[in-house]
Amino acid sequence: MTFAARLRGRERIAGIWQVTPSPVISERLALLGFDYICLDMQHGLIDYASFLASVTAVDAAGGVAIGRPAANDLASIGRLLDAGVQGVIVPLVNSAEEAAAAVSACRYPPAGTRSYGPSRSGLRIGPDPRAADEAVACVVMIETRGALDDIERICHIPGLDGVYVGPSDLALALGAPRPGDVSGTPEFARALKRIKVAAEDAGIACGMHCHRAEDAARHLDDGFTFATACSDVSLFEEAARAALRTVKPSPPS
Repeated sequence: MTFAARLRGRERIAGIWQVTPSPVISERLALLGFDYICLDMQHGLIDYASFLASVTAVDAAGGVAIGRPAANDLASIGRLLDAGVQGVIVPLVNSAEEAAAAVSACRYPPAGTRSYGPSRSGLRIGPDPRAADEAVACVVMIETRGALDDIERICHIPGLDGVYVGPSDLALALGAPRPGDVSGTPEFARALKRIKVAAEDAGIACGMHCHRAEDAARHLDDGFTFATACSDVSLFEEAARAALRTVKPSPPS
């Protein structure tokens, strides 16, 4: 079963985020068994050459590569799809109309506006436009006040496969003093519930971006259908900090 089919089936899916330009890391992560690796072209350090190399490495290791484009535009989304990713998570979508534009960028005419030039995706997903439309998942991020206000309409856009909460930006949009500090922002919890209900009513996937595996597991248990457990950089830092504590314990106070 393809990643897109599993997502549309609202299976419990757990992935990992990569921001560093390293196909070696991509390959190792793919071998661990995550349901997807999302390569970040918006806030990550990955250029297109590195992105293409990482997608190739993930494919070679039998994993699933998806990508976050730099913006919600036809060219940015098309380049990632042409590289052979099995889905995109589109950032900064503020309305149903912008969600519809993201979906259109993922589908070939007459269903959408994607330009036909499947340089590498033709080798992995196949050159047939209709088969490619079916095999590619389109997910939009819910991370702005506008997106939250329009969440019900967004979730019912034809062809949209899922929504994905960007908690840092959404928290800031709702008045949190810092991205991770939502204790004094009760509207954040209400927003998450509203997003989950809207996605469930529309029959589409609902995802959450997390920095810790424990948080991802909690959100999956609480009704989200897919979640990112952590990122390559956070894992590296956490492991390095643990190693440092082992070889160089803090002196007693």
